[in-house]
Amino acid sequence: MSAVSLETPVVPRRRRSDEELKALVDDFNATLAADPRREPTADEVAAWAAFHFSGTMAVACSMADAVLPHVVSRFAPGVDVLFLDTGYHFSDTLVTRDIVAEDLPINLVNVMPEQTVAEQDAQYGPRLYERDPALCCQLRKVAPLARTLPLYEAWVTGVRRDEALTRAETPLVAWDEKNGLVKINPLAAWTFDDLQGYAVDNNVEVNSLLSDGFLSIGCEPCTRRVEPGEDPRAGRWAGFTKTECGLHT
Repeated sequence: MSAVSLETPVVPRRRRSDEELKALVDDFNATLAADPRREPTADEVAAWAAFHFSGTMAVACSMADAVLPHVVSRFAPGVDVLFLDTGYHFSDTLVTRDIVAEDLPINLVNVMPEQTVAEQDAQYGPRLYERDPALCCQLRKVAPLARTLPLYEAWVTGVRRDEALTRAETPLVAWDEKNGLVKINPLAAWTFDDLQGYAVDNNVEVNSLLSDGFLSIGCEPCTRRVEPGEDPRAGRWAGFTKTECGLHT
């Protein structure tokens, strides 16, 4: 049974220098990703990540589904899965998180902001997300993750190229200059249909909101259903020019 931690990990997993980690990125691109006619599969990327970063990587998961933790934990059982517990999640998302923690061989880590919602309201005023969503995301997502990632040598995300134009050039493996570690995106080449197909074929837990028109799931106050034909992320921060929370930019 997977443990559920209410705080970020306190023991650093990092053991190699930036130069050594960058060399691994270069090696991946010169070997597994060298053939322009064929990209490595998600399984191949996950296996490579498990081999090179056993015990030193984390999977970031928003709990829209458990596909990414499922893919990675097949090769790296016991891997840390980071969930950014913003205090604003749909109840469906929290239910998905708890089921995933029970069903998969992972260590779920709830990454918490420095302030509770009430403390943030007291300092910035209620409903900061309505007035300054970028600041709200910074306080409740970006900053907590930035405090956590330096403990690791690599982080694995579920970013896909088909999600938005801002993600169209997402590489499978790259050096994350902003956070100072290797960033691995095994599902980058997948489509939404690929994701759904994998979930069905492998009986993977999926957030119930996905079947209710929420094709990209974030915090409840900042997420709406997506209309037919809209970009999958059109339901995030409706009414604002904002399209990313800042985790991947």
